[in-house]
Amino acid sequence: MKTESPQGQTFHRFFDSWLDELHTNLEQLVSAASRHHDDEHIQDNSSVLSPLIEKAMGHYEQYYKAKSDGAKGDVISMFSPTWLTKLEDSLLWIAGWRPTTAVHLLYSKSGIQLEDRLSDLVPTLTVGDLGDLTSNQINQIDEIQRKTIREERMVSEKMAKLQESAADTPMVNLSNEESEKIRKGNDDGGRNGDREVDKVLESKKDELEEVLHMADDLRMETLRSVVEVLTPMQAVYFLIAAAELHLRLHEWGKKRDAI
Repeated sequence: MKTESPQGQTFHRFFDSWLDELHTNLEQLVSAASRHHDDEHIQDNSSVLSPLIEKAMGHYEQYYKAKSDGAKGDVISMFSPTWLTKLEDSLLWIAGWRPTTAVHLLYSKSGIQLEDRLSDLVPTLTVGDLGDLTSNQINQIDEIQRKTIREERMVSEKMAKLQESAADTPMVNLSNEESEKIRKGNDDGGRNGDREVDKVLESKKDELEEVLHMADDLRMETLRSVVEVLTPMQAVYFLIAAAELHLRLHEWGKKRDAI
């Protein structure tokens, strides 16, 4: 079982309350979508929908701000999150969801809503949901996807170099020195060794924090870019899908962990 650091415990409490608020946001978004669905004559009302969208986006920004603050005290805990289930942990890309997931989610939900409409006995031509993406919107989303893939690759390469540095010269030298002390019976209980390890690892922790910030910035940038391409009503449907997937994955993971 993983032992949480004080910073990890603080973020764990934040995460639990953040999920509660995500559920509240979801209910409000679903309510707005239901009103839209029940009245076929309703128009995208920015004055009503925009505050809900801004609140939902601000909620995600709050998450990454808290994550950044937590990383300053203990970046390692962000890469080994005890607040997530094993299922969620298995799907992580650099301590979070892969940014291109936002695009895949949009296309998946768009296809589902379009299929639902076509299966109706009297399908309507347009209802303002994600099944109504225009060719211009699709082109913009495709460009976001291409750009995100390029930036994901850059961050992944930076992470790969950091992982490879686990066997760089300073680390290997330190490992050899500690092993030699143990063989000669000169081990001091690890006190001096721990200080040396901390010194060598400090720069790596700084690099880990930098990579984490790059990944989180890309996640938020991609989410924001997708939402900006959509109409207010489409953005509501997209944010509903995002919140539902987040909450369901967490619930499914908790059930599996309890077995």
